[in-house]
Amino acid sequence: MIHKLLSVIILMILMMQGFTSCNSCSRTNQDGFVGLDSISVGLGELPVSPGVMEEMVDNLASPIEMASLVKSLNIPFSQKYLATTKNVSNYNTNYAKAFNLGIFGCDLGYLNMYGKTSMVLDYITAMKNLADGINVGQFFDFTTLKRLATNNQDVDSLVYISQQSFNRMDKYLQKNSRGNLSILMVAGVWVEGLYLSTQFLKERPDEKRLAEDICEQKLMLDQLILILKNYGREQYIADMIAELTTIKNIYDGIRITIEVGEPRAVEVDGMLTFVQTDVSTVHYTEEQIQAIITQSEVVRNKLIH
Repeated sequence: MIHKLLSVIILMILMMQGFTSCNSCSRTNQDGFVGLDSISVGLGELPVSPGVMEEMVDNLASPIEMASLVKSLNIPFSQKYLATTKNVSNYNTNYAKAFNLGIFGCDLGYLNMYGKTSMVLDYITAMKNLADGINVGQFFDFTTLKRLATNNQDVDSLVYISQQSFNRMDKYLQKNSRGNLSILMVAGVWVEGLYLSTQFLKERPDEKRLAEDICEQKLMLDQLILILKNYGREQYIADMIAELTTIKNIYDGIRITIEVGEPRAVEVDGMLTFVQTDVSTVHYTEEQIQAIITQSEVVRNKLIH
């Protein structure tokens, strides 16, 4: 279902492209297994459409564009941004394991972006432990990832193998009616991605493009909370929704307007295709940005501990 999940996890920060802006001012046990993957719609329960989460992930930015933007800011690498792997043994429910699998995957992307292969092994080891904990470790190609990391080999191969591993894990979880754990992995990616983005903005407070990208996460957060609500009767997820809602309350004051443009014909690989020329504008204040920076850090640190 989440065909793009790993490309997002590996390069983490959830930034959208093409924006110009103005600064205008069933029953659940304690381990997290559910009997049915369903959503209450007021007329009973219906299965979640397989395209819902895929469409959400499709709204994430190109990893190449994200990496290009962050590198262009010349922000030095800092280990202080990373979630510590020392807490792995404390994640004793499947909920926590799935969520922090997304957190560490996002941090792995940060490490890869800066070529910190010497630190990668620690994170893929933690991820393997968490994957084993939710019974999907058989899909995590730890041996190959370890070899690539320890030998400082091709980073592209490291990314590709990681992507394949996560896609297999997600497919297995969905097939076995454990979609709650899949969405928690996505939530982990989003939370850590927003946190890293805001930390970068603290380093470069005058980078308007970065501030706009953070504001645009309003759309992703709305979708994420809606999907999490499907499993909201599970206490861990209900608590997470409550935490994310504190960020959403800030985002509610930010407006994103869209000016519809004419489609443009272009040639791609010798074929005619059309691209939209819509222009989105983000309306936000400096106070709102600062509030998002502060609250995203509070929520992230609370959730990972």
